[in-house]
Amino acid sequence: MEGRNKKIVILGAGESGVGAAVLGHKTGWNVFVSDFGKIKPSFQEELQQLGVEWEQEQHTEEKILAADLVIKSPGIPDKAPIIKKLKEKGTKIISEIEFAGYYTNAKMICITGSNGKTTTTMLTYHTFKKAGLNVGLAGNIGRSLAKQVAEENHEYYILELSSFQLDDMFEFKADVAILLNITPDHLDRYDYQMQNYVNSKFRITQNQTSADYFIYNADDPVITEEISRRKLSVNLVPFSIKTEQPQGAYLEEEQLIINIKEQFTMSIHDLALKGKHNAQNSLASGLASRIVDIRKETIRESFSDFVNVEHRLEFVAKVHGIEFINDSKATNVNSTWFALESMDKPTVWIVGGVDKGNNYDELLDLVKAKVKAIICLGTENQKIIDSFKGVVETIVEAKSAVEAVGFGYRLAKKDEAVLLSPACASFDLFENYEDRGNQFKAAVRSL
Repeated sequence: MEGRNKKIVILGAGESGVGAAVLGHKTGWNVFVSDFGKIKPSFQEELQQLGVEWEQEQHTEEKILAADLVIKSPGIPDKAPIIKKLKEKGTKIISEIEFAGYYTNAKMICITGSNGKTTTTMLTYHTFKKAGLNVGLAGNIGRSLAKQVAEENHEYYILELSSFQLDDMFEFKADVAILLNITPDHLDRYDYQMQNYVNSKFRITQNQTSADYFIYNADDPVITEEISRRKLSVNLVPFSIKTEQPQGAYLEEEQLIINIKEQFTMSIHDLALKGKHNAQNSLASGLASRIVDIRKETIRESFSDFVNVEHRLEFVAKVHGIEFINDSKATNVNSTWFALESMDKPTVWIVGGVDKGNNYDELLDLVKAKVKAIICLGTENQKIIDSFKGVVETIVEAKSAVEAVGFGYRLAKKDEAVLLSPACASFDLFENYEDRGNQFKAAVRSL
């Protein structure tokens, strides 16, 4: 894409916006960065050094509307006034990922889904690195793709993509696309239409050809229904934990079986990641690794020594035989369902925060089977209390991580667990889910 002296405006100056500025500057665009909020000092410094023009806590309309191309942060909704004006004007609006794609021929392994994408992305990156491939990690995680394209010459990128990023991608192509699952999330951004959200996730397959691969969850009815309605010209590679897949991957009697480019098997007991949902993540990741011909031994080794991301079913400590687990990253009911599903001992469950319209009904069976007490950690807990009143005998309320951990320690016995898996956002008592997880871990360590 020819950028010489053309104006590019970057809206949002976080990791992706600053990365786009670096690449835009390097490829000869006239760059202007605008953030309606405050820009982090380290990012301000980087923009200063680049010598590009920037502003914060405002959007100067005439400068933005003069753009030939706009790159917007995934966090900015289409309903934002400045975006509406750009759309009326017919200005092209893209994501940082799309922009980076204009300037690289690297192979793209792209991962999306409502849940499990960070874990699958990290596991795949870990395996590619162990195989000695020249690989970068980017997207919704890690460093900006645009910045890596500008400064490093990776042959592969493992990208975690959110539906918001996919919405602003048009010409970009995944060589290997992975779709893990589709459950209702962020529907407020999709006019509360599930089909709009499904369409958004399926953008991961756009531009794929018969030389490319689409790895998908064959156990997810929303995905299989959508595939049957679309004419995809890509190699379809299903994975399942329920049924045999002759051209794909599946679980059979506690063995992962990956059937692509000759068979690979591995016992689930050798996996570093536990729980059924992680078996799905591992099948998807294993398929991607085999597609690029990574050796079976390397996959086996990577899957057994992988350390999961922080705040996602993270083992914190064992205190007097009680296991404390930090799953602060579970900000929706579906994520918490996975966490509870993987618990194999009686559990004291810490839940609550800012509710995004949660329906707790789908957790009832799991809670009945696994949870011995509930600790509500939020400012508004009535909905949780009402949902589980007849199901769990002991329900208490805590106003801080320290208080919640104190209750957990008293309510759990030896060989039981205390699980922080809030199913809610954290903004009522904490800065973000990381802060919530870190305060929980600090409280556990001071027991």
